[in-house]
Amino acid sequence: MKNVSITVTEAARNFADCINRVRYQDTTFVLMKNGTPVARLVPNRETVCTGRDLLEALAGSRLSADEAEEWQKDLEHARGTIKPPVNKWR
Repeated sequence: MKNVSITVTEAARNFADCINRVRYQDTTFVLMKNGTPVARLVPNRETVCTGRDLLEALAGSRLSADEAEEWQKDLEHARGTIKPPVNKWR
């Protein structure tokens, strides 16, 4: 991954190019304002597992009674402790 420092003005003037370089060339841009870093444009590496993904992954598996019971306990624990993702765009 390549890090590039540019001014906020340069980023604004070349925004589409910056986004393309972030996506296709794995470039990270550090946006500078008056010589101080204020923001970053970084590739989004976040992956999300949906319920459908989990269903497909588990569809072909066969669990013993003990494994199924342990899995049920793990699932209940996860439901009680894992928070839903935050909507970053609000």
